[in-house]
Amino acid sequence: MRTATAPVDDSETPVSDETIYERLVAAILDQRLPPGTKLVSDRLAQAFGVSRTRIHPVLVRLANERIVTFTPRRGAAVAQPTVEEAREVFEVRRMIEPRLVALFIEAASSEALQSLADCIADEEAAHAAGDTVRAVRLTGEFHLRIAEGSGHQTLGRILRELVFRTSLIIMRYGTEPGSRPQPGPACACQEHRRLLDAIRLGDATEAARFMREHLEQIESQLRFGQRPAGPPDLASLFGPAPTA
Repeated sequence: MRTATAPVDDSETPVSDETIYERLVAAILDQRLPPGTKLVSDRLAQAFGVSRTRIHPVLVRLANERIVTFTPRRGAAVAQPTVEEAREVFEVRRMIEPRLVALFIEAASSEALQSLADCIADEEAAHAAGDTVRAVRLTGEFHLRIAEGSGHQTLGRILRELVFRTSLIIMRYGTEPGSRPQPGPACACQEHRRLLDAIRLGDATEAARFMREHLEQIESQLRFGQRPAGPPDLASLFGPAPTA
């Protein structure tokens, strides 16, 4: 007989729905929740110390952003992009990001330029420290900062979803089984610096060309046909830290 899950008193747990969402997204982007991982509501509720009814809206929000998928009779799982979906994501990114970088050049402030430079420096530091998971995230953050600085809110929202999906694609197809995750080309930081140089010169045509080449390079290093990694333990990811 299945044991009923004990009710949780949310009044004793100040964690908000936004915090649950942000921690799930961070776990996905940091590659602690690989594509295909089942997101069981009961287990997530226990891990976060909230009721099950608090989990479902968060999963629906993630599903609307194409980060999570719902399958009849199987529930929710971290999205597992197919080869066709992966190619489509990079195709669309090559369509919209040259436009975003051109708009960024028109509108960019000195603060926005410095933000890009800081992001590249952080990415280089992550590479130097061997923290490839953080490097993956910073690679996406660099592109999102360009979108933010462009002022185009609609394309920016689209790119945010695509960057999340790119992270899933890199997790799924960017490594050999059992190897460390890779953020794309080894020269990603150099490519970002070259792109930043073109932006500082106000050369929209060259910046757009660099952007397309950069995205093509990342896609070219994907290894399609990889098997997904095994599922992690949700309680160990989101539960309270053990006391000393």
